[in-house]
Amino acid sequence: MSETSGPRVIASIEARMGSSRLPGKVLADVCGQPSLTRLLRRLRRCKTLDGIILATSTLPQDDPLDEWAKSEDLIVHRGSEEDVLLRVVEAQKEMQSDVVVEITGDCTILDPEIIDMGVTTFLMNDCDVLLSAPELYPGGMDVLVYKYKILEENERTQSDPLVREHVAYYIVRHPEIYKTIRLYPPARWQAPDYRFMLDYPEDLEFIRAVYHRLEPDFGDEFGIEEIMSLVRQEPTLLEINSHCGEEL
Repeated sequence: MSETSGPRVIASIEARMGSSRLPGKVLADVCGQPSLTRLLRRLRRCKTLDGIILATSTLPQDDPLDEWAKSEDLIVHRGSEEDVLLRVVEAQKEMQSDVVVEITGDCTILDPEIIDMGVTTFLMNDCDVLLSAPELYPGGMDVLVYKYKILEENERTQSDPLVREHVAYYIVRHPEIYKTIRLYPPARWQAPDYRFMLDYPEDLEFIRAVYHRLEPDFGDEFGIEEIMSLVRQEPTLLEINSHCGEEL
């Protein structure tokens, strides 16, 4: 975690237990640990974050997430289920954020190096928004960084249900308003057809297979480099979930 002065950079994890494809996926067991614990351990290795907060809903079904956060000594904010934009603004305000790092709870094997690259690049440039190039990175290896003040402005001014549900929906679609830069991966990481996120049962099977192979040597400290090396050695692993999301 960061110990530097300057803009306060906060990662907010958006998570809830409800999921049409894989209910309870964010607490699904991944080789002995909840999926969110795997993600949190990765975020806590980031050198550019000043804090992390879980943003979940007030629904009773999300009580297990509140209990999980307390067990992990993680700050939790509970807000609207449907108005995720308001929920995240409230969470970030509670953390006195200047810069938002938006994290979704389904990015179980997100590499902290990508987060640090994104935050560092954002802070070194005159910009409002940084996003990873989605046409190049594997799904689930995303970074999205932006100024808290523009998120707060969106919450005050935008009423479109899509904007309220998908936190940065308006921000990332209006580079003519918000000065936006993109983070490009090295060639060896470029694999936009690979699925490294958790959305379907097959995704969970893939993530478990990755942990089963890499955890004995690396613990939770493997990243995209080791995962890409693994799937090059065992390309059949990619067949586990390659068909998922094709209808989207």
